[in-house]
Amino acid sequence: MNVFDIYTDGACSHNPGPGGWGVVILHNDVVMDTLSGYQKDTTNNQMEMTAVIKALSFFDEKATINLFTDSNYVINGINSWIHNWIKKGWKTSSNSPVKNVELWKEINALNKFHAVKWIWVKGHSGNTGNDLADKLATDAIIKK
Repeated sequence: MNVFDIYTDGACSHNPGPGGWGVVILHNDVVMDTLSGYQKDTTNNQMEMTAVIKALSFFDEKATINLFTDSNYVINGINSWIHNWIKKGWKTSSNSPVKNVELWKEINALNKFHAVKWIWVKGHSGNTGNDLADKLATDAIIKK
C-alpha cells in the first residue's frame, strides 16, 4: 500500500490579516508535489487548517497518510477536542460554538475518508519538510 508523508503549515501576517498556507507531499521520501495559496483576511489557525484540507483533498482515492504539522491547535483539535465537540453538537466544554467549525467539519470528513496518522513536529527546528511547507505559506503572502 502506498503511504504518503505530508507536511502542512499556515502563516499569517498579523493575526487576523493576510495569510498563506503550504503543503509538501512526499512519496518514498521524494517530493511528489507542493501546494500553496493565499487568503486576504484570515487567521493563523484558519491557514493551518486550510493547509490540512488542501493536503487531504489532493487525493481523490483513499490514501494512507502521515500528516506532519507544527500546529498544536490542529493536533489537539483532531486528536482529542473534536470528539467532545461532536457529542455536544459542535459546542466547546464551556458550551460556546466551536471556532472555525466549518473547517473542522471538513477536516473531520477527510480524516474519516483517509487513514491519517497525525504527527506534531516542532516548527522552525530544521525539519526539511516543515521548513519547506513554512516557506510555501510565507511566500504565498509575500507574492500577493
